[in-house]
Amino acid sequence: MPVPRVRETGSGMLDQTHDPSLRSWVESANQPGADFPIQNLPFATFRPTEEANPTLGVAIGDQVLDVSEAFGIDSMETLMAMPRAKRVELRRRISGFLARHSSAAETLLTPMDSAELLLPCEIRDYTDFYASIHHATNVGRMFRPDQPLLPNYKWVPVGYHGRASSVVVSGTPVRRPWGQTVENPAGPPVYSPTRRLDYELELGAFAGPGNAPGEPILMDEAADHLVGVCLLNDWSARDIQAWEYQPLGPFLSKSFATSISPWVVTMEALEPFRCPGDPRPDSDPQPLPHLTCAEPGAFDITLEVWLRSARMEAPMRVSRGNFRSMYWTLAQMVAHHTSNGCPLRAGSLIGSGTVSGPEKGNRGCLLEMTWRGTEPLELPSGEVRQFLEDGDEVTLRGWCEAPGFRRIGLGECRGACFSLP
Repeated sequence: MPVPRVRETGSGMLDQTHDPSLRSWVESANQPGADFPIQNLPFATFRPTEEANPTLGVAIGDQVLDVSEAFGIDSMETLMAMPRAKRVELRRRISGFLARHSSAAETLLTPMDSAELLLPCEIRDYTDFYASIHHATNVGRMFRPDQPLLPNYKWVPVGYHGRASSVVVSGTPVRRPWGQTVENPAGPPVYSPTRRLDYELELGAFAGPGNAPGEPILMDEAADHLVGVCLLNDWSARDIQAWEYQPLGPFLSKSFATSISPWVVTMEALEPFRCPGDPRPDSDPQPLPHLTCAEPGAFDITLEVWLRSARMEAPMRVSRGNFRSMYWTLAQMVAHHTSNGCPLRAGSLIGSGTVSGPEKGNRGCLLEMTWRGTEPLELPSGEVRQFLEDGDEVTLRGWCEAPGFRRIGLGECRGACFSLP
């Protein structure tokens, strides 16, 4: 298959690192369907051994390459603070290193199953958006059947500032939160564990290098301030949320835990999967000037939710959606986030909001999938679920594929819920 022609755009580039015929001397990276072929090269922070200090790594097949040792990049924070041109050049150097075998290089590998994968970086800030019009419409129909979408939705990327301190890496158990809930919308409330614990299938995006206070990131520059993406589960306590969200929005119903996958799949790796054109219908209002860019910003990323109860031997797939269905792009989220002068810093995390599509099988949370509990989900074990029970494990998975390019994966994001005695 021919090498893809080098194509440079305002936000990305296709070059020799995307060549589908490129192979690594790490044989597991060359297997069909591998999440981490040499065309991917996602970053993570890891410990090679229990005694070792955290270091920066890159996934290649079923191994992790010590990037700090091989290339002198001491941390994920350093990587994220780099200008885009330097990140692109580093990607090319790592690709060449993994394509040309040397005996010395083998000493820099750690088997993935023996490495301790950590949070990618210190989460400086966390903002969660509401960028799926399908999710917003479904939720709106439950509470406002006559006006599912509020008037501002097609004009402004709606979001809220989340809690950075409760972002945890995949595999971390999630304790069922306590909070105020009501039987009657007028109250009074009781203080108890949530009975409507939910997941939300999202994509996370890491910012870098960021902007100075008071200096917006323009739409044409926004893509340069996106380092890469991860899987994100925005755990939600729906009954707590229903009581507290008026008039200011989510608070304790969201701040108890947010799980993310350890791998940061770079925007450069995603470039072959950029979608042409504007995802919004021609009949909808066009974005305001500060949210308009000639370069398309949607990406074709398949995302799945899998659920396994304590009684199930294997998980079942609950839903499959695609990130290309989002109404607002990651670049638009960055431009809008900073349009008032709000600074983003290297390590700031942006959540896309629940990724849902037009079909029931595309719905990215149980609130939608069970239609607020009125259509329970049937499990292979004979159990039913309106919302999550203790012992339930939720796994998010994602990947990209397109003709003429190697499939790349995002890995997985796992979390199981529990209650204290």
